[in-house]
Amino acid sequence: MRLTKFTAAFAGLVLAGSLAACGDDSSDSEPEVVTDAEFDSGTTMAKLKEAGSMTVGTKFDQPGFGLLGLEDVPEGFDVEVAKIIAGAMGIAPEDIEWKQASSDIREQVIEDGDVDMVVATYTINEERAERITFAGPYYEAGQQLMVNSDNDSIEGPEDIKDNPDMKVCSVTGSTPSEQIKEYLASDDQLVLFDIYDKCKDALGNGQVDIVTTDNVILLGYVDESDGDFKLVGEQFTEEPYGIGIAKGDVEFCEFINKTLADNEDAYVAAWEATAGEVEGTETPELPEAAPCA
Repeated sequence: MRLTKFTAAFAGLVLAGSLAACGDDSSDSEPEVVTDAEFDSGTTMAKLKEAGSMTVGTKFDQPGFGLLGLEDVPEGFDVEVAKIIAGAMGIAPEDIEWKQASSDIREQVIEDGDVDMVVATYTINEERAERITFAGPYYEAGQQLMVNSDNDSIEGPEDIKDNPDMKVCSVTGSTPSEQIKEYLASDDQLVLFDIYDKCKDALGNGQVDIVTTDNVILLGYVDESDGDFKLVGEQFTEEPYGIGIAKGDVEFCEFINKTLADNEDAYVAAWEATAGEVEGTETPELPEAAPCA
């Protein structure tokens, strides 16, 4: 959706495009595991609590939100949010099975029952809500552009049409890949991959000129690039991140929303241990949840 009123926490930061050095490990902020939680029989919460485990879809290639760590376990804000929800059902972090949920398969893995929920920088929109139910939002981001540090010809999305030979990279099935189209001179400018790591690599080796997705994702790549990449312009959309679950599971949706609202301290700790390590950023307030449907 186009930017209307949301002012991202990164607004004062994007020109600097730098992240602070890693702080304490996110394990220091492990959420509480509620062992005596009780749920109505037949609900998703009751089934998962009885099973003692759950499967969560997330990204494996996005620093700060969902990045596969050295021990083949993803790390990031989305991962910590999922742990908060799991803990409220008595499920410990070690009892969560993590599955990669790239942008092009998120609805499918929910519909197929391969995961119990998806927490994966997952923008809430009407098209997706026709297939799944969203809890949240739990965070709001905004789309932006990343270029090589020596690229001074692009200051924002409006400049892309003036440079028709430039290639813009995004990910198949993502909201940014659709929203950037209005700024292109032709569809030939758009290059799509299945994961953003491939866009980042293509930018580094000169195959594309711009990578576009949400600012919080791009900032992670800027940090990893040792000065090779930078963000340009301001965010030009607002992206409310939701938690994807099976279509029509209103009870689970309401449980997720209440859990996050009741655990704002854990939410803050999760942010500060992960994406909140961005220098100069402000910890976001948990957005007001939308009605479950």
